[in-house]
Amino acid sequence: MTIDLHGRTRRLELSDQSLRDFEAVVLEATPDGIVLDRSAFYPGGGGQPADHGVLLWQGVETRIAGVRKGDDLQLVPAEGDPIPPAGTTVLAAVADERRSALMRTHSGLHVLCGVVFRDYGSLVTGGNMEPAIVPERGTVGVARMDFNMPEVPPGFRDAVEAACNAEIQADRRIDVRVLPREEAFAIPDIIRTATNLVPESVSDVRIVDIVGLDTQADGGTHVASTRQIGRLRVAKIESKGRGFRRVRVEICD
Repeated sequence: MTIDLHGRTRRLELSDQSLRDFEAVVLEATPDGIVLDRSAFYPGGGGQPADHGVLLWQGVETRIAGVRKGDDLQLVPAEGDPIPPAGTTVLAAVADERRSALMRTHSGLHVLCGVVFRDYGSLVTGGNMEPAIVPERGTVGVARMDFNMPEVPPGFRDAVEAACNAEIQADRRIDVRVLPREEAFAIPDIIRTATNLVPESVSDVRIVDIVGLDTQADGGTHVASTRQIGRLRVAKIESKGRGFRRVRVEICD
């Protein structure tokens, strides 16, 4: 199976992260899930939540409230919304504000990961991100990243925030490519998590490269360059047990 195929669905967002609108054919549909022949809805993973959006068909709208991963990629319709029958051609739209906020946030976390690994040698032990609605600012990204860091060095919070924003303003290009597993794992420090989360069954590995800062195996969606992230603010640093630190961040305009 190729990396951009999940069951019967061709995953368009892996090769074109700017895509928001696309046409597709319904292969199967129930109130529990809708399977399309092609989709740009990110199904979630690596701490990034699934996309939301709509399907338009025959003058009808079906809201998509999530994505379920199984043998097939299933779009989860909002409760009570009409379901397009199999064989229907639909126009699909990914909710742009939500996806864009998550892309900026995900790229911001990679900058954070790259800075902490470069400057402090710490690996990631976990992470998560969510879009948040802020009055007068719209949808912004809030996130946390956990590191295997025995102690918090003096001035860590201010130093990390400043270093991250310097890298963001450097406008580093963010490249995405797919490599055979052996070639991917030959890249030094390609796994920035304390545990390798890439299953042995994966023969082709998707690589996200913030050129000159951070190269990782990653399946999420990202902006094209670091300046598109905006600004990263370190909101809080927490202790999560001996040797582990949680860094909470916000992605701002």
